[in-house]
Amino acid sequence: MRVSGQDGRRGESIGMRGVPGTRRSLLQAAAIGALAAACAGTGLDGLVESNAETQPGQGGDVIGNGPVKVALILPLSAASAQGAAQSLRNAAQLAMSDFGNSSIQILVKDDKGTPDGARQATQEAIQAGAELILGPLFGPSVQAAGQVARAAGKPVIAFSSDASAAQRGVYLLSFLPQSDVQRIVAFAGSRGKRSFAALIPQNAYGNVVEAEFQQAANQGGRRVALVARYQPGNKASIDAAVQQIKGVVGSADTLFIAEGADGLGAVTQSMAAAGISSQQIQIVSTGIWNDPRVFGIGMLNGAWFAAPDNARYNALAGRYQSQFGAAPTRIATLSYDAVTLASALTQNFGTQRFSEATLTNPNGFSGQDGVFRFRSNGVNDRGLAVYEIRSGSAQAISAAPTSFTGATN
Repeated sequence: MRVSGQDGRRGESIGMRGVPGTRRSLLQAAAIGALAAACAGTGLDGLVESNAETQPGQGGDVIGNGPVKVALILPLSAASAQGAAQSLRNAAQLAMSDFGNSSIQILVKDDKGTPDGARQATQEAIQAGAELILGPLFGPSVQAAGQVARAAGKPVIAFSSDASAAQRGVYLLSFLPQSDVQRIVAFAGSRGKRSFAALIPQNAYGNVVEAEFQQAANQGGRRVALVARYQPGNKASIDAAVQQIKGVVGSADTLFIAEGADGLGAVTQSMAAAGISSQQIQIVSTGIWNDPRVFGIGMLNGAWFAAPDNARYNALAGRYQSQFGAAPTRIATLSYDAVTLASALTQNFGTQRFSEATLTNPNGFSGQDGVFRFRSNGVNDRGLAVYEIRSGSAQAISAAPTSFTGATN
């Protein structure tokens, strides 16, 4: 984990000499992050001395033995989420091992996948001395945990992708579709694209994405020509929406499709039947296309999508596989980064380690999925790459930024 500091020039780090105290602390954390990143990239994590032993604890296990207590709240006993929850828990242990000599201990709590369970787990953690809450995973559970934590003056770094769960003091570390939309629309604009159409399913994801798409594609000299909504899995509805899109092909130069791998086959089949191809219009999407099943759809050759850089995740996944005997879920990096961030801030910011000013520093932090920062309203900004689908694989055509410019809002 790197805690970033800059002198205002994009992408250029400053040295320690003459740096005021707060900025110096940021750079000291950066040095620690560089060591952790080096261990993570070499597979030499077994050579790092660690406090990451797991101990039994009341209401859950405890990872590490540092003086600063941090809670990790996950749906460990929820049947529908046990795999993801265990992956997040294991990634937290891996982060403690990689960081080495951590000053924190992690109180692992099971929220059972329910708001009531999250509320109880948060209360137990705070009573046990937790200064920071990591998790939960589900939006309603985040809201419940946030109510308890805010009343106690403790911040939350949660893993839900439901932006409505974010609020002041409740920060989302997850992959938010809003960031994907902003990145891909801005990139398309940088390639001269000015008129956008969209195919968007009538579901919760589609509602979130459409709102962001309308905002992003109607600025910077760009415009929205048409948004066609359809009922997922309903062929007649999909065909009708595709026919609407066919009517603007030629006047619109970019087609945004907000459908994931499970439903994309039906959409692309309808497009092919209507005579719409990637040779006629530039097709773009979000990180839901970061899936090998999508890469194999021939008519998406040349399509673009925004997603985190996978290089560090791939290294993490290999070490995770070696240690735990199974592949992690893709969101395992969220827990890994949350724990590493908590460790870095504890070692470098004293009593201000989890303050709002520290957590919302506009320079942000660098984790396994690239740079990120928290806004005061709880949502995040992420540095994302842009990929192009080429013959069954995805190739990066625009690297993820390594730093942020400008203030958060």
